[in-house]
Amino acid sequence: MSEESNIPVKYAYKGFNLISFGTCIKLLFSGYLVTIAAGYLMALIQILFTHGMADGKFGLSLDDIVYSYYGDRSGSVLESKLNGSMKFNAPEQERFKIIQWVRDGASEPAYNASIKTIVDNHCVSCHNAAAGSLPDFSRFENLKKVSESSEGATFQSLTRLSHIHLFGISFIFMFVGIIFSFSTDVPCKYKYPAIVMPYLFLLVDIASWWLTKLNPHFAWLVIIAGVGLGISFAFMWTVSMYQMWILGGIRKQSDRRNALLRD
Repeated sequence: MSEESNIPVKYAYKGFNLISFGTCIKLLFSGYLVTIAAGYLMALIQILFTHGMADGKFGLSLDDIVYSYYGDRSGSVLESKLNGSMKFNAPEQERFKIIQWVRDGASEPAYNASIKTIVDNHCVSCHNAAAGSLPDFSRFENLKKVSESSEGATFQSLTRLSHIHLFGISFIFMFVGIIFSFSTDVPCKYKYPAIVMPYLFLLVDIASWWLTKLNPHFAWLVIIAGVGLGISFAFMWTVSMYQMWILGGIRKQSDRRNALLRD
């Protein structure tokens, strides 16, 4: 009697794994994985151009995270932005005039005399009444607010970002995890943690934003959580694509292993 004939009934779903799924299912899963990978890459690039410029230098560093969440308490929000992510949006000489105006007390007469023209020429095109989440710099009082001490992300913005990330990223990893669940020959000691770890790292990542807001020493936790999230995603993505298109191409015969029921 062949080995396949001894397979218990509950395991007898032919091809119930990534290796033996039909081409339509593989294309469906692969299209999703490739699109999500592209979105993940765009998110990393977006981080480099926002948080990664918080200290005025390209590339994500510990200082970038501290400035983004805890703030630079030695200077103003406006000055940190002009030396960071907004550094290349105005000529250096005019940028320095705004910084000097902030350091001199950000008075309204000085603003009307020399700063308003610079703001109108280089800032108001984005920072206007129709900008949505961006402050409206066409009004002096709004510019005055950001000339005060930089305390990083506000609790309001952290609340908004936290719920968006918790809902959105958990849905992404639910579908990535479902696809990865159909993989076979992956030891349980690797498979189970790979499915669970993204959710744990996501919770740690969100919590680390709030902790860093309160204490800059927690900035390391943001990096650790982000790296862990990326490794978990890369592992599940690579195993799933490998089994569908490389290993599945080698094993032409039907594979009767049931990836969801077998341990």
